Amino acid sequence: MKQVKAAKFTIIKDHICKMIESGEWLQHSKVPSENALAEQFSVSRMTARRALQELTEQGLLVRSQGAGTFVATFKSQSSLLEIRNIADEIQERGHQHHSIQIALISVDVNEELAILLGLKESETVYYSEVLHFENDEPIQLEQRYVNSKLVPEYLQQNFAEITPHEYLSSEAPLTEATNEVEAVIANKDICSLLQVDSSIPCLQVKRRTWSSKGVVSLAILTAPGNKYRLGSHLIF
Repeated sequence: MKQVKAAKFTIIKDHICKMIESGEWLQHSKVPSENALAEQFSVSRMTARRALQELTEQGLLVRSQGAGTFVATFKSQSSLLEIRNIADEIQERGHQHHSIQIALISVDVNEELAILLGLKESETVYYSEVLHFENDEPIQLEQRYVNSKLVPEYLQQNFAEITPHEYLSSEAPLTEATNEVEAVIANKDICSLLQVDSSIPCLQVKRRTWSSKGVVSLAILTAPGNKYRLGSHLIF
């Protein structure tokens, strides 16, 4: 069977995505110009322009007239909330962070997970459950389902030493995210872990994150409503 060659603009896009995903090009890094890419890949300037334009439309790049093209800030495209490491947030407040790893296992994919992670129901995913503390007070329960194909060594980590967010950022750098935020009454087990009365509403964030290769994880982040707030700084 004759092998179909990838379109030249797709090859350029894949190259740029790999440079971002590997961490060689950090957010705000300047990307080679259309002319430079055209010369590097032996294509027309129009082909290089198409690659940059499509990645800009996907939110991976930002183009500034007269200044050039840059790697975009890695923020949620749906809510404009910056995706941050909870350990960094706590430490920036001058407080101490530590975490307890409650679970780290492989689980079967159900119908909902298959849809959210773009997998088949016959596949498995990795599941972690981590309780985060601020100054020895439980502040957030993180329940996370991870695409095992994209992060094959997830189960070998110790999430009492590194947060899942920090590890995933190094292995499958974030290119896109969505957040769903709601107030919930948590079940008995979660209330026990968070050390709150069952009548106290909790703030729950359901977050899906993508790398350039697909959906990486679904995280369910639950925090006591009387101890935690979610904020953002929007720039227009």
